[in-house]
Amino acid sequence: MKITFLGTGTSQGIPLIACGCEVCTSSNPKDNRLRVSVMIEVDGKNIVIDSGPDFRQQMLRENVKTLEAVVFTHEHKDHVAGLDDVRAFNYFSGKHMDVYANEQVQVALKREFHYVFSGDNYPGIPRINVHTIDTAPFDVSGVKFIPIQVLHYQLPVLGFRVNDFTYITDANFISDEEIEKIKGTKVLVLNALRRAKHISHFTLEEALELVKKINPEKAYFTHISHQLGLHDEVSKELPSNVGLAYDGLQVIV
Repeated sequence: MKITFLGTGTSQGIPLIACGCEVCTSSNPKDNRLRVSVMIEVDGKNIVIDSGPDFRQQMLRENVKTLEAVVFTHEHKDHVAGLDDVRAFNYFSGKHMDVYANEQVQVALKREFHYVFSGDNYPGIPRINVHTIDTAPFDVSGVKFIPIQVLHYQLPVLGFRVNDFTYITDANFISDEEIEKIKGTKVLVLNALRRAKHISHFTLEEALELVKKINPEKAYFTHISHQLGLHDEVSKELPSNVGLAYDGLQVIV
């Protein structure tokens, strides 16, 4: 199973518009971060978790020709805004796109992409099949997903475990019960926004403490703000089994 980090930045991406800080003006490509998303490739099938505003650019950069499904963690704009661009896959595959989302996410999708759900057969609009998920395991084209319920301040958000890979973004609390679902995973991805305390995201220190508790073989941090610091400098501070993810990073699990 191959994991591709499509984007590893926070909601505004890096560089941040109008910012002149050392991260936003860095010449290191690893400091340039699109909005957060990953692609899972297993048995020749591509599945994307979250289609943010940079979805089109990410698909083009990775030369993705086929896509089985989009699975959503939650409804914030930086995770859903690119859904319209699945229509390119509709065109070339001749099929509807399978979309997996819980009821709260579906409410947002129907508001943001009302034309998709209107029943109008206007040519060119995205064609999707929506599958309702909750906290129970579900299959995506034969690939088992185990939801991990987390909190993003007061907003319920889903992380997902797929075989020995667990992906959690936009969280600042995970209950002990949900942590038990993660234990034993080989590769863990967590959000680590910045060093300073944040109302709805793990800090770098909090994410490191959680890695110690779960004890995966390898952990990667994502959903990174320019406030965290330069990629190479922060990487020097991390334990040997922890790394900062970066756009385009591929990991075999």
